[in-house]
Amino acid sequence: MKFTLQASDTQSKARAGVVTTAHGDIQTPIFMPVGTAGTVKAVHQRELKEDIDAKIILGNTYHLYLRPGLGVIEGAGGLHKFIGWDRPILTDSGGYQVYSLSKVNKIKEEGVTFRSHIDGSKHLFSPEYAMDIQRTIGADIIMAFDECTPYPCDYKYAANSINMTHRWLKRCCKRFDTTEPKYGFDQTLFPIVQGSVYKDLRMKSAEFIASMDREGNAIGGLSVGEPAEEMYAMTEVVCNILPVEKPRYLMGVGTPINILENIALGIDMFDCVMPTRNARNGMLFTRNGIINIGNKKWADDFSPIDEESDLYADQVYSKAYLRHLMHSKEMLGAQIATLHNLHFYLWLVKEAREKIISGEFYAWKNKMVTILGNKL
Repeated sequence: MKFTLQASDTQSKARAGVVTTAHGDIQTPIFMPVGTAGTVKAVHQRELKEDIDAKIILGNTYHLYLRPGLGVIEGAGGLHKFIGWDRPILTDSGGYQVYSLSKVNKIKEEGVTFRSHIDGSKHLFSPEYAMDIQRTIGADIIMAFDECTPYPCDYKYAANSINMTHRWLKRCCKRFDTTEPKYGFDQTLFPIVQGSVYKDLRMKSAEFIASMDREGNAIGGLSVGEPAEEMYAMTEVVCNILPVEKPRYLMGVGTPINILENIALGIDMFDCVMPTRNARNGMLFTRNGIINIGNKKWADDFSPIDEESDLYADQVYSKAYLRHLMHSKEMLGAQIATLHNLHFYLWLVKEAREKIISGEFYAWKNKMVTILGNKL
């Protein structure tokens, strides 16, 4: 993997670049649609590619490991072939799901023992096994196995947690560096900065992660319920330490406003379930604000879903029709709304990139953050 920095904003830390992988180039800043179990919910891979133009999607180690299982994925020749996707894929390590979804988990130095949320079966994820699983899944970018601390989290717990995360990272790197990819293309490993909302812990973790000298770095534990101001403060601290010449990935973030503010702080890569999950509940993000399509005001609004969008579904279907589909619980409603939201998120980061390159980003960002939260 290679990262090429192409432009930097003079009034903020925003930057535009290109991440080069075996499955294609990723122009940054970028948003990665979340395809947890090998599917971005309600969207065909063809639509992801042609309508949304997603440059990279995300898969989840925990879910794919449990279902369909490593044997099926390896038998298919890796996740790309299994799901019919020829662009880059990133997999998270499964650590967050081990803590949040499994019925019982026990964290020890060896790793995490947990019971499946599906059938209660018992499993152990160690740092080494997390690397082996992601080698088998075959993602272009794989994540280190870490502990994502909850919010709120007391200082002592957060301090002990980052120390263990750093010990686990050394084991991840050793296993990754002594194994080979399975499907004939290179993979790369991103470590994860933790430390809750404590500045000194975030600094300590960022310095350790930077010292590991991997090809990219991630920031975790900042989308677990903390106020946005805390997220921005910790992101700024960490971005001031992580190397400029490597991509920075802020995990699990967030709203369109969160994304623009974090781009301004120096983040290059984002993922979040918000555009897909909120779409299924009738919330549409637009460049003029937020539409709750379930509201009665849209019942006889026959204008296109989004007149400013070049997405086929936005131009052809009306707000009234989409509202009808959602009220009728028709699957097509969730599909159209999901297409719309993902297309908007990809438009937003592409527009941010263009504004960084043209030198207009800071003023444009400040204007957009006052608009994007409006309820239409």
